[in-house]
Amino acid sequence: MAEELNIIQIDEELDAEYEAAKVLRKYPKDTVMLNNIKGYDIPVVSGICNTREKIAQSLGCQVDEILYKIIDGMNNPTPITKFIDLKDEYDSKRVDLGKIPILTHYKRDGGAYITAGVVFAKDPETGIQNASIHRMLVLEKNKLAIRIVPRNLYTYFQKAKDMGKDLDISIAIGMEPSILLACTTSIPIDADEMEVANRFKNGELELVNCKNGIKVPEADIIFEGKILIDETAPEGPFVDLTDTYDYVREEPVIKLSKMYLKKENPMYHAILPAGFEHKLLQGMPQEPRIFNAVKNTVPTVQNVVLTEGGCCWLHAAVSIKKQTEGDGKNIIMAALAAHPSLKHVVVVDEDVNIFDPQDIEYAIATRVKGDDDIIIVPKARGSSLDPKASEIDGTTTKVGVDATKSILEPHKFERVSFSE
Repeated sequence: MAEELNIIQIDEELDAEYEAAKVLRKYPKDTVMLNNIKGYDIPVVSGICNTREKIAQSLGCQVDEILYKIIDGMNNPTPITKFIDLKDEYDSKRVDLGKIPILTHYKRDGGAYITAGVVFAKDPETGIQNASIHRMLVLEKNKLAIRIVPRNLYTYFQKAKDMGKDLDISIAIGMEPSILLACTTSIPIDADEMEVANRFKNGELELVNCKNGIKVPEADIIFEGKILIDETAPEGPFVDLTDTYDYVREEPVIKLSKMYLKKENPMYHAILPAGFEHKLLQGMPQEPRIFNAVKNTVPTVQNVVLTEGGCCWLHAAVSIKKQTEGDGKNIIMAALAAHPSLKHVVVVDEDVNIFDPQDIEYAIATRVKGDDDIIIVPKARGSSLDPKASEIDGTTTKVGVDATKSILEPHKFERVSFSE
């Protein structure tokens, strides 16, 4: 094992089934290269965006500026003008998923899962392209089961069904953090995530022209295929954000027709289920939604974070510049409404670092009086990922904590070490 350029190199031979994932779990916030996967020529890389620092570096900003970068990209999508031919950068291979070191992560998994695959598709009616990350279970050497939730790709697929034709797609694996982040943003169905990515890239993003008419960023591995309208398969179990198993569902099947590998040193990117890379990519794009909602309530909101301890999904911390008593409680109600999966939210003053769990705990310890500052909302609709939610109706109890200083007695809460 060696460490070069902050990448941990693992040269030990590892099996793609369980062993590789077990090693990755030892390095939760490192970038790891598995160079010797038994039976494969392609190395596995993981952890390229498992910290906010890595994502910030890819965006060219500081950690506390990521939220604003995402909002800027969503509000100012940049049309793409640079394209390259597939044949110039890639070798065409016969489709065989058995040639790719796709990992089986945990003992009860439904099988080997592609976890960092971005699916690109066009709206069958408008031609507008969408990009989104989906988990995909290997069924055969050229077939995958794909988990689709009711968002843009789901809508495209339903339109394709209505038209009676399979939905053309491309799948790209192995892209940089800023592009992956763009693929997870919540933008209107008539917008293109790659134009958000192009804003992140200052207009320098290049797309590869696939033979099926779909355009994807440069990636290490590209597939072309179709989501079949007349075939489904059991998908799951799969370990989700909360490190608990999601259940088995009947999901659509993808049939692959083309496979392309980058000519120079292709790698297979594996996102460890329930790892920080999984949590950050799924959760961070929800932070702008919360920010925009609470800003309409209290314009002096400073920042929002979905915390790692809360799986970047169930817990939020919101920083505000408090102007009037009651601001904190109004923020709580707005945040819970903005992100329905949110279970617990803490509101703090601007002198508290919301990226530091210890500082948040300090605010709760010194600025909260339970009978005055905690709001409890029973029987609220919560997240399907919450293992504590009711099995009967999916409801949970939501809690808001107003950990802001009283503006009537600010001197009592002055942090001396900050001011002297």
